[in-house]
Amino acid sequence: MSAGRGDRVAPPAPDGHWEVRFADAASAKGWENLTQQARENTFRAWTVMRTDPAPAAETTRHHRLKGSLAHGTHRGRTCQQWQIEVTGAGRVWYLLDTSRDTCWITFAGTGHPRATDRS
Repeated sequence: MSAGRGDRVAPPAPDGHWEVRFADAASAKGWENLTQQARENTFRAWTVMRTDPAPAAETTRHHRLKGSLAHGTHRGRTCQQWQIEVTGAGRVWYLLDTSRDTCWITFAGTGHPRATDRS
């Protein structure tokens, strides 16, 4: 669904910042749920993706996923997959598309993603 009347307008990325885009509708819906539950933390996650999506010093709250989740594919490109812990259970996963300076959000949600339990 394209943006319409009353929809939020995300600002374009200024020079030196990364674009942040949703990979699918489910991630957009999950992002909206996160913003309703933890507005400030979700804004911080967005800021981190815009400015430093792959930090040299990973933390327990912001790190690259491991195992089979370490990479993902979007539009035929294989990219590193990262996670930001927004709340105790809420997470954002994104693919780091270095050729386009874009973070593709592949998962956003208020509940802990079960996929990490098996990787």
